[in-house]
Amino acid sequence: MDRLDAMRLFTRIVELGSFTAAADDLDLPRATVTHTIKRLEARLGTQLLQRTTRRVHTSREGELYYGHCVRLLADMDAVETDFRETAVLPRGRLRVDLPAQMARLWLIPALPTFFARYPQLELDIGTGDRFVDLLREGVDCVLRVGQLPDSGLTSRRVGTLEQASVASAAYVRRQGMPQSLADLQNGHYAVNWASPTTHRSEPLEFMLGRKRREVTLPGRVTVSGVEAYMGCCEAGLGIAQFPRYRVADGLASGQLREILPSMPPPSLPVSVLYPTHRQMPARLRVFVDWLVELMARQL
Repeated sequence: MDRLDAMRLFTRIVELGSFTAAADDLDLPRATVTHTIKRLEARLGTQLLQRTTRRVHTSREGELYYGHCVRLLADMDAVETDFRETAVLPRGRLRVDLPAQMARLWLIPALPTFFARYPQLELDIGTGDRFVDLLREGVDCVLRVGQLPDSGLTSRRVGTLEQASVASAAYVRRQGMPQSLADLQNGHYAVNWASPTTHRSEPLEFMLGRKRREVTLPGRVTVSGVEAYMGCCEAGLGIAQFPRYRVADGLASGQLREILPSMPPPSLPVSVLYPTHRQMPARLRVFVDWLVELMARQL
């Protein structure tokens, strides 16, 4: 293994925190990984990695070397990109994480056109709304809905989602249909949504023209999962707010009723997040561009 390959291997071990994970990610034998790092440390005359039973950590020298490796490898990737023939299509595997419902309804059905355009790319798709540590888990990018916390990642807005406030038809028959925010606060309940990160219940939000109003209603149940949130709403436990595409079928069938349609919740931003690169890999760049194109057609 040459020096550049050894540097790439070292950076993956640091980012994934594991010799085994790096070996799997790069499709290398575990023994090759161990031997390469031993030779690298011997050549540099210092210990780069400190092993524990659960995780691999960088030494002080290893942290410094990692920074140099990231910069040098990014420069090398930039040089290769500049001189690569434009006719050569991106190749390789991308690990992406997508919201489950959006993936099923929009992204996965469109993948045949993506693969027809980029036949040498492969996708490893995870679905969910949990926090994903891109560097530690070796994920190239995630698609997320809503306001983003400060993560140190690069983000790109790919679209927005209209929202709707809804309740089950059974709930409306029992509690009545509110005609105003004052009605809403008199005898109505919410399915409370708790943020998976802060664990605090979020209020319902309504837009009156350009003004945002928050309304906190009592709730008999609090959830932090999307499917449970929908299930509780369909069971008549209270009012909930969803992206409109998520409740379109329920509204069309009459199973769900829209609450205060003239005061919809604010639209939700849809963003793709990926590690900050001095030179974005071509395979990641074309996937992000395709997401922007796809969301522009769907939204």
